[in-house]
Amino acid sequence: MKYAIKANSVSKKDANLSIKQSEISFGTTPETADYLPNPAELFLGSFSACILKNVERFSILMNFEYTKTEITVSATRLEKPPRMDEINYDLIIHSQDSNLNIELLKKNIEKHGTIFNTVLASCTITGKIEIKTE
Repeated sequence: MKYAIKANSVSKKDANLSIKQSEISFGTTPETADYLPNPAELFLGSFSACILKNVERFSILMNFEYTKTEITVSATRLEKPPRMDEINYDLIIHSQDSNLNIELLKKNIEKHGTIFNTVLASCTITGKIEIKTE
């Protein structure tokens, strides 16, 4: 599989990613730091999207139903060289389905996630999955 995106920026302004039919604005200046995502946050967003996509994928393969998911991701950044060092995720799955095997789902997410495995090659990842049955 191959992937491609386009991005552009304007000097002393902001930048945009063009992905398929979506536009994502991100900050490149101090003036936008409080309200637009920065590159590190977009990176964590991509990591989150990988996990959420795999929840949907494995809900079909593992035959379980859920109503929604929520994920919180945090990371520690090193200064020299500047890079992500530790990433932690907390995934909440809202489901009343007794077929949902959390351990197997976590194993599949961590084994088959493209972004997950790319990130894992360069930093530590820890995470947990919780089921809410409301």
